Formats: sequence, C-alpha cells, structure tokens
Amino acid sequence: MSNSTLSSRTVLVTGATSGIGYETARQLAERGATVLLHGRTAEETQAAADRLIATAGVKANQLDAYFADFGHLEQVETLARTVVAAHPHLDVLVNNAGMAAPERHTVTADGNEVAFQVNFLAHYLLTCLLEPALTSDPGGRVVNVSSSLHRTASISWADPNRARRYSRLAAYAQSQLALTVFASDPRVTAVSVHPGVCDTALLPLYAHEGVSPAEGAAHVVRLCDPAVEIVNGAYYDRDERVDPAPAATEDRTVRRLSKLADLLVGRTA
Repeated sequence: MSNSTLSSRTVLVTGATSGIGYETARQLAERGATVLLHGRTAEETQAAADRLIATAGVKANQLDAYFADFGHLEQVETLARTVVAAHPHLDVLVNNAGMAAPERHTVTADGNEVAFQVNFLAHYLLTCLLEPALTSDPGGRVVNVSSSLHRTASISWADPNRARRYSRLAAYAQSQLALTVFASDPRVTAVSVHPGVCDTALLPLYAHEGVSPAEGAAHVVRLCDPAVEIVNGAYYDRDERVDPAPAATEDRTVRRLSKLADLLVGRTA
C-alpha cells in the first residue's frame, strides 16, 4: 500500500484505545493519515494518543482525541457533533469499538441490551449522524469491524434485547450480524471485515490462540485505502471477499433493521 493514498485522508476509528482499534489507528497514522481516535473516556483516549506519539513516531498534529461511552447514546450524539464541527470532511469511519456480551442480561440507560447498543446501535447512530461529513469523494467509506460469529446469529426481531432468552454468545453474535447487515444499507458506502481471530479482549469468545492485533488491523487498514475498490455491503474474511450470512444481503432485512435501529436510538425519520 503506498503512503500517498492515505496521506490526505481523515479517518475516525472507534474503540481506538486498545486491540485492533489501536493498531488500526497506528498503521493509518504511520502511513500519513489524520486519525481521529475515539475511546470511552477522555483520559483513555489521550493516553492512547500519547502512546502513539511516544512509541510510533506519529506527529501530534496527525491525531485528534475524542471520547464517548457507547453505553449512553447522548454521548454518541455529542461525539458526532464535535467531530463534524472540527472535521466537516471525513474520508473513512472505522466502526470498531466492541465488547463481549456480559454473563448476565444487562440493559443500558437507553433501554437496550448492552452488547447490541455498544457494538451496533451506537455505530448505527454515529454513522447516520456523520453521513453528511462522510465524503462522496472516491474512497469515502465506512468499514465495519465485524466477526465470523455473525454467521451463527439471528436477529431476534420480537425481542432484540433478548430479555426472554439471554445467552451472551447469541447476544454478541446478534450484534455482529446487525453490524454486517448495516453495511448493505444504501445510505452509505460500507463494507464489513472479520479481521481474523486476534489476541484481544474478545479472544475467549473464539479460541485459545489468536494472531496479533497488528495482523488483524492490517486487514482493516487495507479497506480504508481509497486505492482498494469496494462494493457496498461487501464482506471480507481477512483480505478475502466472501459471502456474508444470507440475511446480510436481503433488502427486506436491511430495511427492517434500519427501522428497528431508528426506533431503538430514538431517531425519527
């Protein structure tokens, strides 16, 4: 990948304080992109920025730190407003922030199952709010960091909070399927990528061993490059384009999900 294609780009990476998000931010910044780092708190995000400057030789003026706790949707709205005010022209949004669903059924202050909100609904809302800033210039796009576990999932339409039957794996998989379905939404140019099983906080969901977060991040960074042409709704397993779960390409499911998401994030059409 040539440096030049990323040097004029502005990329927002959610969940950039650790794991794949941090490595994605590092690789983008090293290739000359302006990287907007998002973390849960101002302290965590500033610490990540400081670490990139100290250890990766990234210039301070290439980084901008933002925070929002995705467990609170009003913080997502504030994040979007703040980003658009400072960067009215955004080339790429990397929806990476994620959490494993907790052992016990947990509902956010907004009334949503926590993994569904943090992994999907917050990203849905952020993407919709940033859509005016996301450039239609060649290469402007959204990259959703999804998971191969989306294949095991179903969206529980009648009970998206899974209050009646909760399993942490089913809740996590549902959030990843929703994120993958959302990539097919015609409102934005988006792709999904499963970065491989990486040695991050989510590893226990998959296996005992994973590749380094840097290896996983390389697959995300590749899709941020405008030189890499993408098809809206495409799904990648690492660097290979493969078919996602059938639901992810059904127009009816795409429309039904955006209706449900609008309802749950309180957006009125």
